[in-house]
Amino acid sequence: MGAASTTNFGMHRQVTKIHGVGFVKIHAPWNVLCREAEFLKLKMPTKKLYHINETRGLLKKINSVLQKMTDPIQPKVAEHRPQTTKRLSYPFSREKKHLFDLSDKDSFFDSKTRSTIVYEILKRTTCTKAKYSMGQGEGRKKDSALLSKRRKCGKYGITSLLANGVYSAAYPLHDGDYEGENVEFNDRKLLYEEWASYGVFYKYQPIDLVRKYFGEKIGLYFAWLGVYTQMLIPASVVGIIVFLYGWATVDENIPSMEMCDQRHNITMCPLCDKTCSYWKMSSACATARASHLFDNPATVFFSIFMALWAATFMEHWKRKQMRLNYRWDLTGFEEEEEAVKDHPRAEYEARVLEKSLRKESKSKEKRRHLPEEPANKWRQRVKTAMAGVKLTDKVKLTWKDRFPAYFTNLVSIIFMIAVTFAIVLGVIIYRISTAAALAMNSSPSVRSNIRVTVTATAVIINLVVIILLDEVYGCIARWLTKIEVPKTEKSFEERLIFKAFLLKFVNSYTPIFYVAFFKGRFVGRPGDYVYIFRSFRMEECAPGGCLMELCIQLSIIMLGKQLIQNNLFEIGIPKMKKFIRYLRLKHQSPSDHDEYVKKKQRYEVDYTLEPFAGLTPEYMEMIIQFGFVTLFVASFPLAPLFALLNNIIEIRLDAKKFITELRRPVAVRAKDIGIWYDILRGIGKLAVIINAFVISFTSDFIPRLVYLYMYSENGTMHGFVNHTLSSFNVSDFQNGTAPNDPLDLGYEVQICRYKDYREPPWSEHKYDVSKDFWAVLAARLAFVIVFQNLVMFMSDFVDWVIPDIPKDISQQMHKEKVLMVELFMREEQGKQQLLDTWMEKDRKKAEPFNNHSPTPPAPPDSPDFPGGAP
Repeated sequence: MGAASTTNFGMHRQVTKIHGVGFVKIHAPWNVLCREAEFLKLKMPTKKLYHINETRGLLKKINSVLQKMTDPIQPKVAEHRPQTTKRLSYPFSREKKHLFDLSDKDSFFDSKTRSTIVYEILKRTTCTKAKYSMGQGEGRKKDSALLSKRRKCGKYGITSLLANGVYSAAYPLHDGDYEGENVEFNDRKLLYEEWASYGVFYKYQPIDLVRKYFGEKIGLYFAWLGVYTQMLIPASVVGIIVFLYGWATVDENIPSMEMCDQRHNITMCPLCDKTCSYWKMSSACATARASHLFDNPATVFFSIFMALWAATFMEHWKRKQMRLNYRWDLTGFEEEEEAVKDHPRAEYEARVLEKSLRKESKSKEKRRHLPEEPANKWRQRVKTAMAGVKLTDKVKLTWKDRFPAYFTNLVSIIFMIAVTFAIVLGVIIYRISTAAALAMNSSPSVRSNIRVTVTATAVIINLVVIILLDEVYGCIARWLTKIEVPKTEKSFEERLIFKAFLLKFVNSYTPIFYVAFFKGRFVGRPGDYVYIFRSFRMEECAPGGCLMELCIQLSIIMLGKQLIQNNLFEIGIPKMKKFIRYLRLKHQSPSDHDEYVKKKQRYEVDYTLEPFAGLTPEYMEMIIQFGFVTLFVASFPLAPLFALLNNIIEIRLDAKKFITELRRPVAVRAKDIGIWYDILRGIGKLAVIINAFVISFTSDFIPRLVYLYMYSENGTMHGFVNHTLSSFNVSDFQNGTAPNDPLDLGYEVQICRYKDYREPPWSEHKYDVSKDFWAVLAARLAFVIVFQNLVMFMSDFVDWVIPDIPKDISQQMHKEKVLMVELFMREEQGKQQLLDTWMEKDRKKAEPFNNHSPTPPAPPDSPDFPGGAP
């Protein structure tokens, strides 16, 4: 721990001070480890070994074949090999030391457990005024100085000292170096070679070794990431098949063929006022053909498949989690046991202390007008000195204390969501104005590619804004959580996750929601368009629909976030911070810097590494990616493939960061991934609803079905494009909105077409919504209801069919309980036999003594010593 001073915690410590930074190296002796392991209820392996039930018959042969097939992709780690035996585990107890194998006390508690115990002691060690009261004056000056020191210190030790800058860092040491010549073999080096290397990207992760080195919480994160990546493989395969189906049938798609057929000579109405002219529908041929790659009947099947995939993934993870809980001896681990370690945060203690001191000062003011007896001065001074400790045990922060923070949170979150919407509106205005500007260009190639140019540039702007706002919102979410002053670390983490996820979800998906559900919905019609700020006409979808544009938006944002934010930032920022820290230390060091570097101790090397900032950023990027994979998968079937490719790199990237770039985190026990599981389930349910609306309202799937079964004359899709287009008489344009160059196509236009279901200009109710519109709308709403309920039912059925606990694990857990009962029964029987043996020996020793020693005659009915035995 980099320190400005040292504190004696009653343990062996090694203190060095080099180049202005002091280090305290703390070591816990054996008796302290035993005491704390019992206090924390740590499960430790006993001497009792038992055989794990193995599969028999056909399943055993299948498992044997699978093991041989997957052997090349298994990591070369002892902990990863399948085990046939397991040690029975039991919460450590000093009274039952005989149950545990204590032949090698140095290795009984591994480095992860020892560091956890030491950190728990440091968190509990009380930081009191006695350690800070030197050099103070007398009287009220001393009291005020004492209170300020107590206010600085807080109630608990290392958390308060870190929060107030007394210590700059506190961290467990890495096991050793991971590369270089003559490096001793250690777990860190093994993890670097078999886990954190890009050359082993095709192998399974050594999860047990990760857990052994970093603890259960980090082990569960990487196990979840591995399961998620593994489950993306079938989703990617099906997505590729759906995409190839669209590619293979694009030449057979009648609607796109009709749009590309120049013989139809369909003249479309202008896309903007004045500067835009009439245009031929055949000019949108490429967009129409590309739309079929993602807007075809197979995408409906893929949406249903992905909803069931999400449910299967969640169930598979629950089963995997139970296996890990059994393997890592967490089956009996409950939150009540973890509450032993759930100390109040330093910031909470400081606020409580401030509140108690305010109460104390008010009571002092009330007593000041009363005369004070000389005999009571010392007693009053003692009460003042102990007020910080006593009052903080009684005083708590209420909702009234937190109300300003809650109000600030609410206003800030609403404001930031409004900022996101404002930026999306700004991008919409950019698209509209840019399209109008490009329409005035004299180059035909520029005018023909207006839609693609505007879409691509607008998406890139959205991507840059999303990445920047993600970083800003992450910092703001942390600040908003801090001012709430949550009591425990768990409460702090859950509140931070909720705020950060809400802000980043809105930031990442708002542009996509706009394209999917709002673009082209409120444009009006020729002669009666809807305008923003009375000057910008709302933009329309292409004749083939907005699904292609949604696909472009989704793919660029998803790939851009993964490439820039998840990979480049994760590689570049830690290396840059590490380099800056290295330069600072070099600047502070003497001229013999190179010689000093060679002699650096482990704790000095680790101090130059980046501090561990928690798993929230790691989970957050994967949860947002999960949303891209599931929420709009109907518009982008290749999303699972790109997520899979990203995650293969992400696993090794995160592993490399944990091994080489970060200080070793304090190991934390956990039996699940916490609130993230609930967020995943929520996204899975939301995905069903969103995909139902995307298929129904964004794609042309429902209008095609309605036309095929209600309006088609020959049972084919011929005439579908003409059916979806309405007619407009150009003489009905509003003043100042008609094209400046009406003869741009080389002929005079009398009737132009636009995509909508409206009555023609020669009808009695011209331009009113037609009956076809209501028929299509009814079909769309019916599809949403049927699709949503059907897929929800199927997902719940999958959830019900697959048990949360695998049968073999359930049997093994029952077997462990039976063996534990038998073990204690035998122990009690052994104690009873030993007691009986001792009593028998004492009886035999007493018999000769009673036979040869004269004893006074006892009355016949005396109950004392009836058989002569003591």
